[in-house]
Amino acid sequence: MSAAVLFVTGAGAGMLAGVTTCGVLHTGLLAGVVREGGSPARHVGEFLAAKLVVHTLLGALLGLVGRAVRPSAEVRGVLLVVSGLLVLYFALDFLGVPVRRRRSCEEPSRLRSAWLVGAATVFVPCGLTVSAELLAVASGSAVQGAAVMAGFVLGTAPVTGVLGLSAGLLRGRLARVLGVALLVVAGWTVVGGVRLGGWLDGQGPPQAIDARFVAQAPGGGQTITVHALDRGYRPALLAARAGVPTVLVLRTDGTRGCTRAFEIPDRGVSLLLPEKGELRVDLGVPRAGRLRFVCAAGHYPGAITFR
Repeated sequence: MSAAVLFVTGAGAGMLAGVTTCGVLHTGLLAGVVREGGSPARHVGEFLAAKLVVHTLLGALLGLVGRAVRPSAEVRGVLLVVSGLLVLYFALDFLGVPVRRRRSCEEPSRLRSAWLVGAATVFVPCGLTVSAELLAVASGSAVQGAAVMAGFVLGTAPVTGVLGLSAGLLRGRLARVLGVALLVVAGWTVVGGVRLGGWLDGQGPPQAIDARFVAQAPGGGQTITVHALDRGYRPALLAARAGVPTVLVLRTDGTRGCTRAFEIPDRGVSLLLPEKGELRVDLGVPRAGRLRFVCAAGHYPGAITFR
């Protein structure tokens, strides 16, 4: 695809991300900066400018060297947990909890923080951000990789900008409403990070092999089929035979959620699924045990138990 097509594709993904938890998470970080005082418009402009520059540079780097610069699922899980805790800090401030001491002469630190927080969003990717990153990797070009990530950030900018400006004007009950919303986002982000890192399972093994999703293949192997829906995987828990050649088939049908950014952390597998179609993953000959998978934001986990 050309750089122009990738830019438009990235912008479309960004517009969708702006109204999901991804956009709300970044807006929560921006709201904390705006809350410091000063000009909300200036803070929003600095935040978005820094976010655009850093993500565009990341896109160019991904286009050049590909997956080598992407951190592991465990590292991204830690970053999501840290980001969720930071949003929690800002949420408590909106709710009137005295979590920090106000200073009268802090303008220089405010101006720096707007740039810093905007740049730091590169370390807080949601599933749709990872989808854009995988497109940049697949492009194999610095220009095309930069185009898709620049388009993505600009696609998120309208919603993020409006919500960021609004956060600076909220007082009283409206500020507390935003605080409660940020509490929810903070919890959702922390749980997603813990799941992505593999530190929270909470899922029991399936009781039997389901022939609807696990089929015998010619030559004694097996094919496992998982459907990626907008809000999870079906089935999320499967049982299959260990010790036989196995192919995982991932199917989509108009899917646009973060489930398209599919990961098998233990195998280092990161895939961008098509909106409609299927991808096949050769799992080799799995040993007995549990192979977990998850969307790139950690929100929708699943596992295959080989036995």
